Amino acid sequence: MTGRRRLGLVAAAATLLAAAPLSSIFKDWTWLMQCLLTVLLIQGAAVATRTFRFPTWAQATSMVLAFVLSLTWLFPSGGEFFIPQAGTFGHWMDLIRQAGEDTRAYGVPVPDRDGLLFVTVLGIGVVAIVVDLLTAVFRRPALAGLPMLAIYSIPVAIYLDSVPPVPFMIGAVGFMWLLAADNVDRVRRFGRRFTGDGRDVDVWEPSPLAAAGRRIGVVGVLAAVLLPLAVPTVSGGLLSQITQSGSGIGNGPGNGNGGRINLFASLSGQLNHTETVKLLQVTTNEPEPFYLRFGAAEMLTENGFAHNTPKGDSLGKGLPDPRQVAASSAARYTEYRARVEVSDKLQQNMAPLYSHAVRVDNINGSWAYDPSQQVLFSGRATTKQQRYDVTYLRATFNAAALRQADSLDRGDPLMSFTDRPQDATVENKVAALIKGKDNDYDKVRAIYDSFSQEAGFRYSLSVPSTGKASEIADFLNNKAGYCQQYAAAMAWMVRAADIPARVAFGFTRGKAIGNGTYEITNRNAHAWTEVYFQGFGWVPFDATPSTAVTGSTRSAWAPDVDRPSPTASSSTDTGAAGPDSSGGPGAAERPDRPEKDGNQTGAAGPIVQEVSWTGLWIAAGVALVIALLLVPALRRILVRRRRHAATAPSAPTVLSAEGGGSITDLTVTGDAGQARNDAHAAWDELIDSMIDYQVPVDPTETPRITAQRLIRESSLTGDPAEAATLLGSAEERARYARLPLQGAELTTALTRVRSGMAEAAPRWTRLRALLLPPSVLLSWRLGLSEWSTRAAERMTALRDSLSRFSPRRLLNRAR
Repeated sequence: MTGRRRLGLVAAAATLLAAAPLSSIFKDWTWLMQCLLTVLLIQGAAVATRTFRFPTWAQATSMVLAFVLSLTWLFPSGGEFFIPQAGTFGHWMDLIRQAGEDTRAYGVPVPDRDGLLFVTVLGIGVVAIVVDLLTAVFRRPALAGLPMLAIYSIPVAIYLDSVPPVPFMIGAVGFMWLLAADNVDRVRRFGRRFTGDGRDVDVWEPSPLAAAGRRIGVVGVLAAVLLPLAVPTVSGGLLSQITQSGSGIGNGPGNGNGGRINLFASLSGQLNHTETVKLLQVTTNEPEPFYLRFGAAEMLTENGFAHNTPKGDSLGKGLPDPRQVAASSAARYTEYRARVEVSDKLQQNMAPLYSHAVRVDNINGSWAYDPSQQVLFSGRATTKQQRYDVTYLRATFNAAALRQADSLDRGDPLMSFTDRPQDATVENKVAALIKGKDNDYDKVRAIYDSFSQEAGFRYSLSVPSTGKASEIADFLNNKAGYCQQYAAAMAWMVRAADIPARVAFGFTRGKAIGNGTYEITNRNAHAWTEVYFQGFGWVPFDATPSTAVTGSTRSAWAPDVDRPSPTASSSTDTGAAGPDSSGGPGAAERPDRPEKDGNQTGAAGPIVQEVSWTGLWIAAGVALVIALLLVPALRRILVRRRRHAATAPSAPTVLSAEGGGSITDLTVTGDAGQARNDAHAAWDELIDSMIDYQVPVDPTETPRITAQRLIRESSLTGDPAEAATLLGSAEERARYARLPLQGAELTTALTRVRSGMAEAAPRWTRLRALLLPPSVLLSWRLGLSEWSTRAAERMTALRDSLSRFSPRRLLNRAR
């Protein structure tokens, strides 16, 4: 293998290693399989053109063509077969636009979306071509590190925490391998190395200078990996502007890597799955349970709502009693117990709890509780497959008592929950709503009641959201959105009334399956508003239309504004968690999901479970592998049948000797030419049988000598030995005699010889001759070698023709 081809292969491998950081972005490994296939096709085209010494422009063109063909194969528009058409490029532009929308609607790790996969494969393919040209053509492998670094910059730019160090180390190893391979190739091109005493030096034999360089490289990589772990980080970047700080909610459904993501993106991502995923199951003795919560966004800036880092004591020190923190004679507390069972699809570092928890038992790992946020969090453990018990207090309030709550003083620390960006539209709207209201509750109810269908608000799942303040303001103008926007908009407006408010995140009650047990899926993810009243604490208000929320619950102090007569505590839907949900763009109004009986509101409906094709694909794959393994055996059977048909006489004319049925006397037909062809076909079959049963074949021997050696080495006796002698005589006379043997039953002779060889051969040899006949494999190898020789001759002629049209040569002529 030449140096350029070797460097090209190393460049392809280094590109794939440099793509390792992308594993922190995607939930599954589809992207890796597609990138691997694309890089292999690109590098295959490069190796082929370099093998036939094509000019540089032809090499680059071949790689680009292979890249386009791979994209057409992986992301077709539907009507093409490998060859792109006009609609193909339009389809690719649609995928790029879809990728832009997905980046705003999903949190990491993202599912397999065609747009995101296309952009990933497109980027990796371009980097593979650039790295190959810089390394193998221009011999500048150090510059190849720039496009490789561009791959690493993608997860760095969108990930809240630093990217895990292992993928970075994998990419660094690929880059160092590229540099080392280029150095070795340069040494080989220069010549052989010698020591002062004339001894040969191997290419990889260490020298003081090379050893020092390797040590410096290793130290540099370790420093780049370890120093960022020790240096304090600053909250920055695109996504951290939303979350700003804190541990976030982990990774939502599916396996994660412990990164922090914003609450809004995670909520949208959970509900944006194309299928319903069971996340947890709760069993409680509360007749009408409220929502499970796991996080709260408490800061509101120009970049939207964000959550603080939870702070609190270890769970072992106990939880504070909310009755002592927010004592009020008007607030009634009832104690309940619940058992929470989390599936392996929910892996996050904030555990779902009911509000006002007073005790948590049997949870694995080290956990702490933030009494202000009412959040159970951990720095190392996750909720995956956790089973724990929660003792909690359900607080019920009276609207009349809430009206008696005093407003907080301006100097109260809780007034920080009224901080907000200045927006004249929001301030004026709130001022108009609360005009004439003399207590905090009536002000909050005026804001809460304004989110009604009568006021023009409607539930819509087609509006993407990242939680930014500008999007909240837009929602108040267009009045169409889902729970994230309802909750964030109400919290902002309540703050504009100088009343503390925040956004809570969690799950609705889910589907009741009996005996106080509720099944909660990703369709039950939800966001609502919590308002602080002095003496009562944080009181929940859910402004999202109840008919659009699966498992929604209303209360006496925050009734359903779209119903004429609210009840004290009613559940709008405790049924199945349908595909229409409250948390993000991914349910009823998605273009790739059909409407259910004209339901435009997102109300719960029957779940349509998708058919799992995994078993069918596995069975099809196994069947395909078995079929491919049987191809050589089938080929051998077909060849044997053809030869047997050729050697069978048109009429039975062989006379058997008396006593043993051995083949001795032969009659003659009138077609000597056909007899020669029959003898040659029988001899070819005998030679293939010898190859199948591991009997050496010497092409320099005469047929008679070969037959005698076969009898001797295979220990043939009786009929098989006489049949081998007959086949040798028939082939010898067909080659050298004026008249060949005619009318011999060569088919019978071949069957007897093959049976004799099978009896003498070991079991493994017989099995191999049956399933993987060496004669077929040998014929394929010889045929491939002959084809490659002819192809090399044609490609050489084509290369000579192309060299005449070299752009450099044309420029020289123009001069």
